[in-house]
Amino acid sequence: MGLQAGDDPWPGKEPGQGKGLPELLASFEHGGAWDRAAPSAALAAVLEAVAGPDGLYEGAGPGSLVGITRQWAAVGSWAAAGLLGSLRSMMRENRYGDPMLRRNLDLPDGADDSLVYELAQALAMGPVSAGNLAKLAWTLGLRLPGIGRLLAAGVLTLPKAKLIATIFAPLSEDEAARAEALIVGELKGKTWFQVERLAWRAALVVAPDVAERRRRAAEKQARVTIFREESGTVGLSGRDLPAAQALSGHATVLARAEEYQRSGAFPGQSMSTLEALAYLHLLSDVSAADAIAFAHTAGAEPPSHAAGSEEDGPEEDGPEEDGDGNFAERSPDDRAPDDGASDDGWSGGDDDKGPADDDTPDDDLGPDDDDGGPDDDDPGPDDDGGPGGADGGPAVLPEVAVPLATLQGRAERAGETRLLGAFDPALARQFALAATLSPYSRWEVTIVDERGHAIGHGLARPAQGGRQGPPPPGAALCPLPARVNVTVTETLLRQLAAQPAQPRPGAPPGAWALIPRKRRTGDERPDDYGTWTLVLPGGRELSVRFDVVPTHTCDHRYQVNSYQPGDRLRRLVQIRDQECTFPPCSRPAHASDFEHAIPYAKGGRTDACNAGARSRRCHQVKQSPGWEVTQPKPGWHQWTTPTGRTYVQEPWRYIA
Repeated sequence: MGLQAGDDPWPGKEPGQGKGLPELLASFEHGGAWDRAAPSAALAAVLEAVAGPDGLYEGAGPGSLVGITRQWAAVGSWAAAGLLGSLRSMMRENRYGDPMLRRNLDLPDGADDSLVYELAQALAMGPVSAGNLAKLAWTLGLRLPGIGRLLAAGVLTLPKAKLIATIFAPLSEDEAARAEALIVGELKGKTWFQVERLAWRAALVVAPDVAERRRRAAEKQARVTIFREESGTVGLSGRDLPAAQALSGHATVLARAEEYQRSGAFPGQSMSTLEALAYLHLLSDVSAADAIAFAHTAGAEPPSHAAGSEEDGPEEDGPEEDGDGNFAERSPDDRAPDDGASDDGWSGGDDDKGPADDDTPDDDLGPDDDDGGPDDDDPGPDDDGGPGGADGGPAVLPEVAVPLATLQGRAERAGETRLLGAFDPALARQFALAATLSPYSRWEVTIVDERGHAIGHGLARPAQGGRQGPPPPGAALCPLPARVNVTVTETLLRQLAAQPAQPRPGAPPGAWALIPRKRRTGDERPDDYGTWTLVLPGGRELSVRFDVVPTHTCDHRYQVNSYQPGDRLRRLVQIRDQECTFPPCSRPAHASDFEHAIPYAKGGRTDACNAGARSRRCHQVKQSPGWEVTQPKPGWHQWTTPTGRTYVQEPWRYIA
């Protein structure tokens, strides 16, 4: 078998030598023969050959090096699949009818399996890790074969495949198969956190009750742990905490850190450092006033990294561009669009002490810690604050998205937060109810189409003459100041518009009702959703005036003639995109720039069909030579790299 697309296998020559090397390197360019090849031993041999004796890849240009890097990663996944395949072969029966390697390694009779210990010795890992790796092999071969095939094809890394297997572990065989079918075609090109989000959504679709039981069981194991970090510092962590209280506590930490930052008493401290300081002060009952006064008196010593480091908070909206559409000045506090994870490993960890040598997150901050700075929304123009901020209000509010169908008992659909990802319907109802107990919560409603793309959105404000009822009866939760986005499908909205406003059987009067303020006459445009009343438990009424989210078409109704967008246009683009539109980046849209695909200085519109959310770093990269971003239609962002590869990010998919 030859080592290249042509017929010359270079017999008798040193790897990387011979007249075929330029052609071989060119075959790793975008669309080349080896760039498109499936991972195999032949591909590994070619990769070794083009590396040369010193591994310098002499003669390779950027385009071929990108292809080489991608294919090495694919070979790594293929090799991991081969390892798991060899482990699966041990699970077949021996001549006595017993499996050489027991599948149920968590059972007592599997604990002393000598083959597990032999594997542990051979792979230089603890017996528990060796057993877990064997169980993963069985899972990806028999329980989730589609995920196993993606691993062998180089589409998934082993840590991502392991993540899916872990999330699907509580599901029955049938539920796991249905959940796998929901995501198997969506996983290509996804980061670790994006895979996690897809897997949790699928698990909650097929078995929301199983997810709830798992969560409730874990809450019984709530604990606080202290441990030594690899750097020699100490970690203090609360684990398996009740979700609503944990979100509220996290918001309190962020609010205190914002207060420290505004005080100016901690020069040189990054936002993440201030959050850690606020966390310890709150645990130790140190007031903000005392901490600030002491810092002013003693003079805060800057940390080892300078002010404006990569851990600083979100950037100001919209960098200034010069006449050529490039940045006139670049902020020093930019971060790379990293997802907090690497894809460079595939071991199963060691003795279950935590993820090791894989692309899981480096800490427990969750999927929003990838770009630094606060992860939650800043108060909008209608916010009047709450406990903790400069005027008694928090600087940030946790974001919670909850389907109206779940709140009304019509369906059991998952909710979602940026910090926690998807969560079960029971917890979604708890979050929403806890938010009603806080006067500082903010409410909005998003209309989605059949694919979950936002097509309408409205802020919910106190209705004129609306009733402010008592707290919901029987509410035992702690208040959760939050920004709650109630999602509703266009189909359900049409049904609500056509029927009398009556609560569902068994629901408190007016609980979670969405009622049209006036009936449609038939003369309105199809996308004119009008004004509605959102009724919360306890009778509080909020008015919602819907705007059209320009997702599929753009009639330029929100276009402005200036460089900076209007508040409404900015908000609707943020709702449509939800995150930075560079596919691997997960920086929140509200903490990203409103960026023109065609620069404003070159005639680009300030309009939804020419705009998208870009983190500051992604914005700068997009302005670099060779990069191009186009929108084939509003909300679909196509990135073309200098090496000619294209990647498309579609609008955010909401659960409704």
